[in-house]
Order: sequence, then structure tokens, then C-alpha cells
Amino acid sequence: MQKTSILNIQSLIPDRQTFTRSFRIAAWLGWQIESNWTDPFLFAVYSIAKPLAGAAILVVMYSIITNGAFESPIFPYIYLGNAFYMYVGGVMTGISWAVIDDREHYKTLKYMYVAPIHMPTYLLGRGVARFIVSSISVLITILFGVAFLHVKIDLAAVNWGLFFVSLLIGVLMLAMMGLMLAGITLLIAQHVWFIGDITAGALYLFSGAIFPLDVLPRFLRPVGFFMPITYWLELLRRSLVGSVAQAFPTLSGFSNAQLMGILLALTTVFAVLAAVIFFWCEHRARERGMIDMVTNY
Repeated sequence: MQKTSILNIQSLIPDRQTFTRSFRIAAWLGWQIESNWTDPFLFAVYSIAKPLAGAAILVVMYSIITNGAFESPIFPYIYLGNAFYMYVGGVMTGISWAVIDDREHYKTLKYMYVAPIHMPTYLLGRGVARFIVSSISVLITILFGVAFLHVKIDLAAVNWGLFFVSLLIGVLMLAMMGLMLAGITLLIAQHVWFIGDITAGALYLFSGAIFPLDVLPRFLRPVGFFMPITYWLELLRRSLVGSVAQAFPTLSGFSNAQLMGILLALTTVFAVLAAVIFFWCEHRARERGMIDMVTNY
């Protein structure tokens, strides 16, 4: 039994050829599924209208509460936080949704398990399409804010190195969280389409996306400080509008290097947790015959 467990754990780390094949095929398949539900023009309209509609809701709420104080430094803080938070729902939900899509919609998940692919890598690859769509949404939202809502971003003053390094680490972190949800989804077969969205919605409250963690009740603040998304959003804000982001009290005492160190440490922790949780859930799903179990099975 011990030997079998060790072999299974080692199988979580694929060789380079298997990794490349699994990731490439999954990324291509994910994009085909995400983009082929309509013609290219309507897909482009949808990709533009959806993020702008979401940003409009935030803008209207902010305008009513503050009487249109768009010149206040708090507006770019919450606007950029809301924009980059689209990655959370896109990447994390995209990976976990792949299990539901293949198992319940196309009913091909059991065939994936007998194919010569590496399942964790395949699921991560399926999230690439959602990452691309989310990137388009984030870019459109930020450009709209700069053009029409006085979100001032000086391109010459942007810390591009910090921005791209933070973005890369954050996307990896979100992918690991999505892999956790994918493992949990393997064990649930009763209407689990909501699991990614509900997790992203809950984290929205505790990540400081639209308001500093200081406004939360004291007993809830540790949840926000434990979440790597909190530090990721702060680093992205600082890289784009450093003078504004560092003016907010919650993390103002931390330097960029300290925030990066915390983000790296928490990302490592979540990566280990993702591997353990996915392996355990997949093992249990195999034992209980749940790989091909669909809703209301």
C-alpha cells in the first residue's frame, strides 16, 4: 500500500514531454470550447460588453455613495482592484469548471483518465482560455477607466518589472487554487457549477479588492491577511499607481520586497496544498467510482 501511494504521488510530477502534450492540447481545447459558441463578431462584442457592464455597476455605486468624487485617490484604488479581480473568477473558475464540463456536459472525463495525459496539467491547460478572456476584460476595463473615469496611470512611472512579476506569480497562485477546487469538484456531483463562482465571491470580501481590510470586523481581518490575493492586488496597484496604493493604511507599512516575499511564501503554501488536496480527492473519487458520476446520477 505504501509503495502504491508513493508511486501515485510521484505521478503528480510529469516528464517534460507529457507536460507539454497535456498542457498544449488542453489549452487548445479550452479555447475552442470558450470561443466557438457564436460567431467571432458576437464573441468580440460579448468580450467587450461584459467587463464594461461589471465596471459600470461599481462606478454607479461609487458615484451614489460619494456624490461623484472620482478625483478622490480611493477611486483608482477600488477600480483597479475590481479590474484585476476578474482574474480570480476567470482562472480559478476556469480550471475547476473543466471537471464539470468534461464530466457532465461532454461526458468525456472518464476517457481523459485513460488517455496518455497528465490530469493536473490538463486541468491547468484548460484554464488558459479563461485567462486570455480575463486578460482582455481587464485591459478593456482599465482603458475605459483611464479614458473616461479619471483613473490616472502614468506609463512612464509604472513599475513594469514589478507588474509583470506580480501578475505571473498571481496567476500561478490562482491556478493552484483552481486545482484545489477541481479536486473537490471530483467528489461532488450535485449541481456543483457554482463552486468556483461562490469561492471567488467569498474571497472578494476578504481580499481588499474594493476596500481596505481595516473596514472588516477585527475577527475577520486574519482571513484577509492569510489570503495571497490580498498581497497580489496590492502589488499590482503599487506597480501602476504607487503613490495612491501606498496611501492606504492596511499594508502601507510593508515594502514592495516584503509584499513580494509574502506573496511567494503563500503561493508556495497553496501550491503544496493544491497538490495534496487534488491527489487525495482524485484518489477518493477513483475508489468511490465518482470519476464519471454526473448531476442527479
